[in-house]
Amino acid sequence: MVGVKAPATVLVTGASGFIAVWVVKSLLERGFSVLGTVRSAPKGEYVKNLFEKDFSGKFSYVVVEDVAQEGAFDETVKNVDAVAHTASPFHMKGTHPDDYFVPAIKGTTGILESILKYGTNVKRVVVTSSNAACYNLEGDGLERIRPQVVAEQGRDAPPASMYRASKTFAERAAWDFVEKRKGEIKFDLVTILPPWVYGPILHDCPNPEQLNTSAAYFRRIALDPSATHDRETLLKPTNNWVDVRNVADAHAEAVVRDNAGGERYLISNGAYIWQEFLDALAQTELKDKVNKGLPGELSTTPNPKYSSGAKAAKELGIVYIDKKTSALDTAQSLLERFP
Repeated sequence: MVGVKAPATVLVTGASGFIAVWVVKSLLERGFSVLGTVRSAPKGEYVKNLFEKDFSGKFSYVVVEDVAQEGAFDETVKNVDAVAHTASPFHMKGTHPDDYFVPAIKGTTGILESILKYGTNVKRVVVTSSNAACYNLEGDGLERIRPQVVAEQGRDAPPASMYRASKTFAERAAWDFVEKRKGEIKFDLVTILPPWVYGPILHDCPNPEQLNTSAAYFRRIALDPSATHDRETLLKPTNNWVDVRNVADAHAEAVVRDNAGGERYLISNGAYIWQEFLDALAQTELKDKVNKGLPGELSTTPNPKYSSGAKAAKELGIVYIDKKTSALDTAQSLLERFP
């Protein structure tokens, strides 16, 4: 199918979230109107006010308190042309697999059911997944993580394993839905799989305790003067990373571009260690406000191999933001909010 072009209307679920607010901004900048779902009216008003000056009248919202409730999106999909489904948990606070599985899986299949029944104008659906749903040992192919830990340990499984399993099952459910209903659906699907996402915050966050997981982690490592971090924390390769603005642009381009339909895109700027971010910040105007860590030391542990973000660069036109720029912009935004 062809992509959806402005000035169409795009539904963004979970529009007040860390990534989602940037997705809204990226779509508005491309000339779209955006309808966002939020959990409460105050969150919706925050996002509306955020964009009113530059995009007057182009953002509106509806309250959807529970994305897993049956029919939660029935009304919201009726008059939109594309959907960016970003509403899914990213935290490590759950104590039971259902804390992750229910909103991730039911939220995803629920919105697809609503689109099938009522979204007669919807031509493109973009679902935010995670590289927690996949990894790759070599090349650009994506290999499923098998969430055996959760299957074996249940509520005793580590929260990170619960989260990874939920993302695996939710994305798999989306693709299975499209395959099973391919004779009925009039839209095509794209999934976006970012790793750890850093970058400046735009969303409503009145205190540090309400920061999203990745921003809170960055603040603790780079900006908390009382924090002490061992060598393993600072020098051990842990995952891939990407800037939130690249993730947002990937969602917007996945809506627009004809060739994106039916594709999965890992949005990644490569592996990292925390000391690299600290060393980059030490070269900026914030050098006296950030933690130094172990200056100049690099990991002797090989970086893990994850799938490359090259496909998104080539097919979606993503130009990845470098570590220094992302770290500086992240730190500045956090210091502005929480001096």
